[in-house]
Amino acid sequence: MTEHSQWIWYPGDYEIWLHQKASVLRQYRGYICPPSWRLDAAYTSVKFRRKYELAEPAELILSAQGDFVALLDSDMTPIPYKRNPVTSIRLPAGEHTLSINVYNDREIPALYAAGAGIDSGNGWEVTALNGSWLPAAHWNFDEIEHPPQAFPFSYKECDPVSAEQRDEGELIDFGRETFGYVEFHDVKGNGGIQLYYGESREEALAGQLAETFDVLDVDGSVAQVWRTPVTRAFRYIHIKTNDDVEWGSVKHLYEFLPMDQRGSFRSSDGRLNDIWELSAHTLQLSMREFLYDGMKRDRWVWSGDANLGFLINNYVFFEQDVTKRTLIALRGKNPVDIHINTIMDYTFYWFLSCYDYYLYTGDLTFIRSNYANMLSLMEFCLNRRNDKGMMEGYPEDWVFVDWAPMERRGALTAEQLLLCRSMETVAYFARELEDDRNERKFAALAGELRERIFQSFWDEERGAFLHGVWNEELQRDILKYPSMFGVRFGYLNAAQREAVKTGVLMNESVQKIITPFMRFFELEALCELGEEEHVLSEIRNYWGGMIDLGATSFWEEYDPNLPPELQYDMYGDKYRKSLAHAWGAAPIYLIGKYILGVQPVEAGYSRYTVEPKQGVLEWMEGKVPTPRGDIAIYMDSDRIVVTTCSSGVGTLVFGSEGMPEASEGKLTPLEDNRYELLLEKPDYTYEIKLNH
Repeated sequence: MTEHSQWIWYPGDYEIWLHQKASVLRQYRGYICPPSWRLDAAYTSVKFRRKYELAEPAELILSAQGDFVALLDSDMTPIPYKRNPVTSIRLPAGEHTLSINVYNDREIPALYAAGAGIDSGNGWEVTALNGSWLPAAHWNFDEIEHPPQAFPFSYKECDPVSAEQRDEGELIDFGRETFGYVEFHDVKGNGGIQLYYGESREEALAGQLAETFDVLDVDGSVAQVWRTPVTRAFRYIHIKTNDDVEWGSVKHLYEFLPMDQRGSFRSSDGRLNDIWELSAHTLQLSMREFLYDGMKRDRWVWSGDANLGFLINNYVFFEQDVTKRTLIALRGKNPVDIHINTIMDYTFYWFLSCYDYYLYTGDLTFIRSNYANMLSLMEFCLNRRNDKGMMEGYPEDWVFVDWAPMERRGALTAEQLLLCRSMETVAYFARELEDDRNERKFAALAGELRERIFQSFWDEERGAFLHGVWNEELQRDILKYPSMFGVRFGYLNAAQREAVKTGVLMNESVQKIITPFMRFFELEALCELGEEEHVLSEIRNYWGGMIDLGATSFWEEYDPNLPPELQYDMYGDKYRKSLAHAWGAAPIYLIGKYILGVQPVEAGYSRYTVEPKQGVLEWMEGKVPTPRGDIAIYMDSDRIVVTTCSSGVGTLVFGSEGMPEASEGKLTPLEDNRYELLLEKPDYTYEIKLNH
């Protein structure tokens, strides 16, 4: 086959089909545990077409995932072919349009074509027979023998780090949180092998109170390898057998998505270094077909969780295919009749995630291909506003915000801020795509809502946003969420920023946040307000507190005030808490953006800033990945070294008591002993000597 041919399909169908299959893999104590929202399906019948011109007849090699018929121009007579998995048709000379209809109600209808100058890939169009044609989609399935039926994972064989006899069985420890199959070698006898999995030692020893377990029915009269039928998340396994069953050794087949860890961080603070590395492992476990929340529970695609995971990924792996698959799967298909994940705020996080993806990658092609879905999702939101133009939860909606206790009825300030930012995002993309009408429409709607939010909810005397309004009565509680979003979206002036910093975010009397999910936004807001040193202290204590309790990946929730024996409780169940949760990897983002100080200013790092936080660490070094290569930083009390990526223009901002020296470029003095250096040379190392 030619190296240019690829399996092609209807845009979005692979991601939506894969999401449907993956979403029902979660089990709870032996039973299927599907998600509580609509699972869309791929189209079962699609038509591909390709115009071609041949000077003489030629052979086209074909394979389809499904049943297919090939037609030429407007002729309804099928082009004959042999009914083999890989077959061919003969194309006549001249200018013609080849159409191939594919039907499949199990996997996605897909096509592979090679030869005759019309290899499948670019140039092919597809329709779901709905009156419109789109460029056919493809990914990295480029071998005709391997259609897009199974996701291309990698595997690594791992041995346990320890084993001990416990409670009439053997407790196996693989050293840290992991995911995959379990294999038994040299199995003999007949009977069963019971496996009780645990993210913690306590869970594995809890028998059928463990969230997941398996039973292998073995016929081991001949020594052989037995593998568990499904993949599991665990660190520990408690293994029990019938008396007449024996096994020689147990191994773990780790299943993962191969990714390069492009980002890095090392410093004079060993605890921060450990937290960064554990965060990278936590995120990697959840980055697979999609960006999941956690691998034991839920193995589902949640929009809010993914929003954080995308941002963290931008500072460590920069694996954007996962991001794109996840965004497509979350959006699903039209018509829209309920919020993403049934959660109102999670719909808004989807818009924010699209913006973040474009800012960090500059991939306007992806935005363009999903723009129509953005507009229809936003229209769904607009049609659910109340008579004041604000969003309230319908009876079928879940208004989440966070797990903390709060009033969720009515128009919450935090939700209005998320809606406002979402409308600004749609207006921004409309401008990028030269859709003037929608740019004007959504910019005006966002401006009106932003003004209404401050008129309705900003308490000038208390220097804070009020919680919301319910039954036309102001909810005068002050919680951190709207202040965090107000800072994050740049909606507050200098006086308001100072007021919410001292009166809300650093006020001990305001209700505390206990989930890493909202701690992400809380600590990000504090970094935006110049409290990076305080944030590092919080990271050491909060994430370090999990390490002190034996964590080998970061958790869904952590309350430092709970005793150790209660740390795994959640949702009314002893071991329901996820101990490997993507949103727990937040320190990578906070350190990369605010301590190493690297962030894009324009899409795809065409312009970016480097503003390392001085004075909080004796020394630090790290890399931040970009679509244009990596940006490397080293800093101690005497010098700053920055190596630029392959293109784009950066701006280095730093402080120095006296006039510093730069190895290249012109230094521009700013206020308060601050200086600026333009980083114009690609793949170049700039060195600045600081003056004390």
